[in-house]
Amino acid sequence: MPGFGNSFSTEAVEGALPIGRNSPQRAPLGLYAEQFSGTAFTAPRGQNRRSWFYRIRPSVSHTRGFRTIDAGLIRTAPCRDESDIPLSQLRWRPIDVPQEPCDFLSALRTIATCGDAATHIGMAAHVYVANRSMGNRYFSNADGEMLIVPQHGALDLFTECGRLQVGLGDIAIIPRGLKFKVDLQGDTARGYVCENYGASLTLPERGPIGANALANERDFLAPVAAFEDIDAPSQLYFKAFGRLHVAEIDHSPLDVVAWHGNLAPVKYDLRRFCPVGALLYDHPDPSIYTVLTSLSDTPGTANMDFVIFPERWLVTENTFRPPWYHVNLMSEFMGLVYGVYDAKPTGFVPGAMSLHNSMLPHGPDVESFDRASARELVPEKLSGTLAFMFESRFMLNPTGYASGLELLDERYPDCWVPLERHFRR
Repeated sequence: MPGFGNSFSTEAVEGALPIGRNSPQRAPLGLYAEQFSGTAFTAPRGQNRRSWFYRIRPSVSHTRGFRTIDAGLIRTAPCRDESDIPLSQLRWRPIDVPQEPCDFLSALRTIATCGDAATHIGMAAHVYVANRSMGNRYFSNADGEMLIVPQHGALDLFTECGRLQVGLGDIAIIPRGLKFKVDLQGDTARGYVCENYGASLTLPERGPIGANALANERDFLAPVAAFEDIDAPSQLYFKAFGRLHVAEIDHSPLDVVAWHGNLAPVKYDLRRFCPVGALLYDHPDPSIYTVLTSLSDTPGTANMDFVIFPERWLVTENTFRPPWYHVNLMSEFMGLVYGVYDAKPTGFVPGAMSLHNSMLPHGPDVESFDRASARELVPEKLSGTLAFMFESRFMLNPTGYASGLELLDERYPDCWVPLERHFRR
């Protein structure tokens, strides 16, 4: 069903939705009515997010007997992992999918965090490297909503609201607290996850751009109702307070037969993003490529932005066209989904990651600088490329796991060493 923030109505079994009311004395088909709220009840109408579920069992039947378990390599801010990693621009080579069995949940590895999940500030950047489906294991995250960016292998996200098929070039948003599981559509899968602790992701204001371009609401897709009516031993994993808990249950919690409302998971094909840019001279700020934003209490300074660098035309004259050298307030966690990133044509491959924290300078390597400074400026299309940034106003702290990876490229800052002095009077 198309639309970002739309109010939807959908039923997997005809007659499951009550008409004209949310909570009748007896819900249709012997179902339970349950409200799923993503904002305070009193949030303004334009910002209020909630859906009504009509399910075989209410959620209180899923959440008895939690016990705390080892969270593996998942970390949550404030993260106090000991890290002796030096202050520097950082880059990691891709993490391989391990040989031992691991599904989406056990495959999550936190790379960096910032803020405090308990106060709904900041974010965490994770990767996943999975080789099996979750089966009868289900997950709910009370600490934040999850933005999933596949880099290799397609995913089937089965949520309380229904199923989303997410492949290369797609993203998916799972609202805070929604129960779901991840099935692989191939043998292995790898990708990136932003866990947003702050305000729910929304589309950025376009300002002087006007009413069109960038990401359009109609290109976001919500699932139609689908459910599991399975009475079999299952496990519900629940992340809260930065800890992982599990409850043993005797049925699937994905038993929502019908729902209506405006709080739901969505998928989006990043190739439908409509980029805008400079038509005469200069390279625009990367904020012009913002797909989604999590607003903060400081106007114009996001808790977290999701920015992409997609296929696009470069046409500016007398202009250094790649991203320029800059020192930025915002911290930038970057990944490459496919293709080549124009500012780092070597060393930054699909599945890799980089972290440029607040006020640490960065920019194109010497190869990119020399080529862009000398090339003939004819119209040029950047094709077959998709890079992205999780960007935050807060400094991102690498985890102990990320700091100890042999995949950490300690020579990354050397890419700027060959830059020569060209000044002359």
